[in-house]
Amino acid sequence: MLVLGIETSCDDTACAVVDENGVVYAEAIANQFEWHRPYGGVVPEIASRRHLEHLPVMIEHVLGQADVNLDAIDAIAVTQGPGLLGSLLVGIQAASGLGWAAGIPVYPVHHVRAHLLAPFLSLRGSDSPVTPLFPYTGLCASGGHSGIYRVQGPQDVFRLGETRDDAAGEAFDKIAKLIGLSYPGGPAVEKAAVGGDPGSIEFPRAFRDRNSLEFSFSGLKTAVVQHVRKHGVPEGQGMKDLCASFQQAVIEPLAQKAVNAAKKEGIPTLAVTGGVASNNALRQLLGELCSETGIKLMAPVTRWCTDNGAMVALEAALGISTNTKKPEIPHAVSTWPLPVPQQSD
Repeated sequence: MLVLGIETSCDDTACAVVDENGVVYAEAIANQFEWHRPYGGVVPEIASRRHLEHLPVMIEHVLGQADVNLDAIDAIAVTQGPGLLGSLLVGIQAASGLGWAAGIPVYPVHHVRAHLLAPFLSLRGSDSPVTPLFPYTGLCASGGHSGIYRVQGPQDVFRLGETRDDAAGEAFDKIAKLIGLSYPGGPAVEKAAVGGDPGSIEFPRAFRDRNSLEFSFSGLKTAVVQHVRKHGVPEGQGMKDLCASFQQAVIEPLAQKAVNAAKKEGIPTLAVTGGVASNNALRQLLGELCSETGIKLMAPVTRWCTDNGAMVALEAALGISTNTKKPEIPHAVSTWPLPVPQQSD
């Protein structure tokens, strides 16, 4: 079974051809950094227009790279939400039109559920397929999402805790803009933090309670703003220390709460996904904590941490192969909270 995945939830236009084993036959991603960099964040109208420009060419490109024609595609998967409405609509209309014209069923996909399956992707010809290990605990941290989930299956994902305000990636973007670093903020702050002392500035961590699996980054953001107003934007070693301290204040609760969730759920497997999962300091800290507690850590390769079409195709493919997903007419959903686990009596 071959699935064409289409992802346009925010500012990355992405397509991929993937089979039910998670083997990626071809993929393409077009980012929009140069368009949004002057504004320090994503401008929805610009994002939608760039998707319109890129998507038709990219679909044709990935089919050619996979060496298949449209007749060989068994299903089309498209991100239905959550995300920016205008961006989502571009992908949904493309998938719906293509499916109708070619007689191919279209399957709407939940963006976060797709992220949580990214560790099971592999490239055709270079890696062995990675068998999904259900159940597992998942941390998804990106520009729009920061939450911890229990993943029972490709369609059975339950929310254990998430941010009450900013997502982790959003906090990185805002602080990067504040101190004059480039967009996107995550990679810029990580690069600037090299050689810095993460303990040099004591920034706050919300919800230190070990039983809480929720996050909050707005207070941290305010603390950094106040620090910069008082001391100014530093240079040299001062900039390194500021970035390292801020980065540590973001990744520490992410890692600690994710590991706490895995222990609390009694599931000794943890997956870290989303754009922030490409942060090396986060991966190192998670590796140390998981090693100490006997938890197996899974993480996708960097190319599949950010938004991509391969994870969207895999979410649908696994659901189709297990008879838990049915074709539907997709409609854009800007907010789409995953369910919380049912409490046993």
